[in-house]
Amino acid sequence: MPAVIEATGLVRDFGDIRAVDGVDLRVDAGEIFGFLGPNGAGKTTIVRMLVTLLRPTAGRALVAGYDVVRESHQVRRAIGVALQDAAIDPLMTGRELVRLQAVLHGLSKGQTATRGLELLERVGLTGAADRLVGTYSGGMRRRLDLALALVHEPQVLFLDEPTTGLDPTSRVAVWDEVRRLNDEHGTTVFLTTQYLEEADQLAGRIAIIDHGRIVCEGVPAQLKAAVGGPTLEIDVDEAHRDAARETLGRFGAERPARPGHLAIGLEAGAAQMTDVVRALDDAGIAVRHIELDAPSLDDVFADATGRRLEGES
Repeated sequence: MPAVIEATGLVRDFGDIRAVDGVDLRVDAGEIFGFLGPNGAGKTTIVRMLVTLLRPTAGRALVAGYDVVRESHQVRRAIGVALQDAAIDPLMTGRELVRLQAVLHGLSKGQTATRGLELLERVGLTGAADRLVGTYSGGMRRRLDLALALVHEPQVLFLDEPTTGLDPTSRVAVWDEVRRLNDEHGTTVFLTTQYLEEADQLAGRIAIIDHGRIVCEGVPAQLKAAVGGPTLEIDVDEAHRDAARETLGRFGAERPARPGHLAIGLEAGAAQMTDVVRALDDAGIAVRHIELDAPSLDDVFADATGRRLEGES
């Protein structure tokens, strides 16, 4: 498949701070590519460079075949963008904003009317089309922002943390629309997120970024399989932590755990659980909570960085 996004040695400095440190990326036409990492890892900075809002300090990036610095105008015509901090006028209606976006992209009156109705219906806002956007919920605003990004039928859609702050129902509605866009229209989607489930649900391929660098990349199922056995995690009293760590060490290698917990890789999985529980009991260790989880993207992140993504602020 041809690449629609290519970045080589991408760097961005803010004074003495290097936010992006030599990133290489390739996204093929028609895929949903997930860009996963904690807050401050460099995800949004990379998106802003790819959509021409920031100039790279070094390196080169092509989007839809155009250089993001030398051919920024052509890049903007080829992409749709829904950023975290999108400015949507609260004193306009949803219909007016879609119409304005269509005019800015040079659509005819007939195209504007047809496209506006189609998009508002697609994102479930037909009933609220003539309400002021200031009265919309957070989920409605996100869906309107998605409609605005799609007015000109972009070749590539950039979604930067599209479901941050949304309730579960609104989040699933956004996921469904992203899948439909990709399935029915072949739209290439570049999705940045800090939500493990979101990346797992939507992305056919992911890259994980930490401190401005790509730490691993690939198909989620393959990355999870490479981690090894499931993770056994326990919660014990602080006074028993060292003894619990020593006991667990007889069954598997220690893995990064959430604060206050201990975790190991348990290669035999559930078949070994009885032995572990018996050993902890024989050692006089009171376990407050125990769970066994199949390898997840959080395990992939932990394996690559030595800490958990879940719970990162």
